[in-house]
Parts: sequence; C-alpha cells; structure tokens
Amino acid sequence: MMEDISREQLLLDLYRAYKDARKHKRSRRYQIKFEYDLESYLISLRDDLYNRTYTPKPSTCFIIHNPKMREVFAADFRDRIVHHLFYNYTYDIFKSVFIQDSYSCLIGRGTHDGIKRLLHHILSESQNYNKPCYVMKIDVRGYFMHIRQEKLLEISRRILLKRKCRYPSFVDYLLETIIHTDPKKDCIMVSDKSEWLSLPDDKSLFKASPGCGLPIGNLSSQLFSNVYMNEFDQYCKRVLKCKHYGRYVDDAFFVSKDREWLLSLRQPVQQFLMKELGLSLNCNKTQIVNVWQGVEFLGAFIKPYRIYPSTSSLRRMKHKIFALQYGNTENMQSVVNSYLGIFGHYNSYCLRRVLFDAMSGLSKYGYFSQEWLKFYCT
Repeated sequence: MMEDISREQLLLDLYRAYKDARKHKRSRRYQIKFEYDLESYLISLRDDLYNRTYTPKPSTCFIIHNPKMREVFAADFRDRIVHHLFYNYTYDIFKSVFIQDSYSCLIGRGTHDGIKRLLHHILSESQNYNKPCYVMKIDVRGYFMHIRQEKLLEISRRILLKRKCRYPSFVDYLLETIIHTDPKKDCIMVSDKSEWLSLPDDKSLFKASPGCGLPIGNLSSQLFSNVYMNEFDQYCKRVLKCKHYGRYVDDAFFVSKDREWLLSLRQPVQQFLMKELGLSLNCNKTQIVNVWQGVEFLGAFIKPYRIYPSTSSLRRMKHKIFALQYGNTENMQSVVNSYLGIFGHYNSYCLRRVLFDAMSGLSKYGYFSQEWLKFYCT
C-alpha cells in the first residue's frame, strides 16, 4: 500500500489527469464510454494504483506515413490517464534540469521556438551574418527504439531523488511500471501487416533489442525522450563547452565560426552517445553546412535574413490539400487556415499567393482574405 499519498488525494489527482487526457478527444468513442461510468472507472483505477495491482491494457498499433513512416502505439484511454498522472507529478521537476535549448513537448519550447533559437545562435556567432559561420546537424539513428530502459530508469530516479518530488514512493512505482510496460504484448494491430515489411528495423519496437525501446505515441515517451537525452545536453554544455548548441528530440545542432572545431566534435559526440546511452549517429543526416547556403531544421529553411518552409513541408501541404479537394471537404477550411497560420512564422507572402492561387480547386469552396491571411468557406 502507498504510504505517501492518501486515497482521497490520488482520486483527485486522477480526475485532473482524466480531464487532461480527454482534451480534444471529447467525441471519441472510448472517451464517451469512459465518461459514461466515470466515477466507478476512476475509483477502480485509484484502487489498482493504490494497491499496486495496476496492469496496463493492450495497446493499438498502427503505421502512419505523414510526415514520414512511423510505428505508433496508442495506449488504452485508462492507461493514458495514468501517463498524464505521472506527467503532472514530474513535468516541472524534469523541466527544471533541462537546458534552455532543449525543445519538443515542453510548454513554450515547440517547433517554432526551436527554429527561432537556431536563428538566434547563427546571428550571435556570425555577428548578424558578417562573419563566416557553420552549423553541424546530428541525428540519432532509431532513437526511440534504442533507449535503454534500465538506464532511463536510473537517470529518472536520480533526478527525482535530487529534486525531492511529491509522493516519492508512489511516483517511483508509476515510473517503473510505465517504463517496463511492454506495449507489444497482446497489442491490437490495425494496419496491414505487410506495411511492417517496408519499415526499417530501427524504426520498429518489434525489432528492438530486449530491454530497449519506448513506444512512439505515449505522452510519457515524449517526456522520457528529453530526460534521456538531457545527459547528452549536459555533456555538450559542461564538458565540450558548446555555447551555441540546441536539441529537438534526437535532432541536435552545433553552431560555430570554426569548421574544424565542429569536425573535431564528431568523435567525442559519437563516443559519449554509444558508451553512456547506447545510441549511434545517423551518418547520412549528420552534416556541416555553411549558413550562407541555408540550414534546414524542423521543417524550416533558414537563410540569411529570411526563413522559408522547407521543400518537404510544402510537398506535404500540397498533398494534404489536394486530397481534401477530391475527397472529404468538411475539414477544408480548418486545414487551409492551419497551414496559413504556420506560414505566418515564415517569410512566405509570395509563396502563399503563388501556391494557393495555383490550386484553382479551392475557389469552388471559398475565398482568401486580404493578403492571403485566412480562408473562408462560401
């Protein structure tokens, strides 16, 4: 039994976690079913957690293709509440040890913040593009599938112990249960099994080594991905003394005026990742580029004094809108306006005008406001 949390407090925290888990999913069938008998479901879950008899239910596994081919495990709604409960207990503690230039799944540190921060480092090191400057980008091969669970457990426990989290015994129980849960066990595969044949081995949890891997799709996995790579962040900042460094999940950058110094970082970076974290670099995606040639990062292409959407981002947008034009048009307005909102972060007025003007099919469904800022359905 739990000694550091009461039944009443746990039930209250579970209700808060339930409200977080149902956001943007109020109309989903599994959420409606859970809400239909909410009180009994939450009390049952509370008793299981309190008595340490909680057992996760089978996950749903499928393949997505946008923005790229990935294997995703969707946890049962009951288990998602547990993930949110753990997240609510530990988020502030974990975030307090992260470096400022750690992004992804952190409040106030999203994709666009990462892009702006890279631009800040480039401007600082190149003195507003008045000096030569280079960016080294690195990418970890099959990151989620190579995370060592015991190493992650050790790192997480060390942080939580040092920062003195609330309900330490209970949180440690949640931590160990979530990390050691095997989502492959009795999972429901809804995608065609032939799709897994074209999925690389380092992208599938079914091909991961024993004791390795986290499922893509869980809220806890997003948080753990930053906890695990925080060891690398601290090494780059404290040991390698990299002033202009940042990371978004498994994509990291180093900015410097000295190209040779960036080249010299490759070996110690590779050695640390392999020795301490059991990770390796993707050589095809590890490169050094001159900032005057432009730097592609997180779907943006950063050039001197301007930022454009990357070619791959534009390609995905066109495919999505064309599919809507000749299929279901219910979400047409929201999808187009979503892309217009994203383009608002870039120097893209002419690009918006040319792209959307070329999509003559859109005129059948509505019109654009002045300066292509918003799309209205007629």
